[in-house]
Amino acid sequence: MDTNRDEQLWRIAKQRAGFQRGLVSYFVINAFLWIIWWFTSGRNSHGIPWPAWAMLGWGLGLVFQYFAAYGGSKESLADKEYEKLKREKEDSV
Repeated sequence: MDTNRDEQLWRIAKQRAGFQRGLVSYFVINAFLWIIWWFTSGRNSHGIPWPAWAMLGWGLGLVFQYFAAYGGSKESLADKEYEKLKREKEDSV
C-alpha cells in the first residue's frame, strides 16, 4: 500500500471505482429483470413494463454518482470560477 498517495486523488479514485462497479451492476441486474419480465408477462403486457421503473430510479441515482465521481468537487469548481473571475478582472484593467 502506498503511504505517500495524495488523499484527494485517492478519494476521487474510490468514487470512480464505485461508480464503475455500480454501472456494471446496473446493466447486469436490469438485463436480468427484463428477462424475467419478458418470460412472465412481456408478450401480453400493456403499458409501461415494470423493469422500466427500476431502471429509471436506479439510473437517476447513477447520474448523481457519476457527477460526484467525474464532475469534480465543490472546491475544484470554486477554484475554477475564482480563476475565471480573476482573468476577467485582469482583462478589464
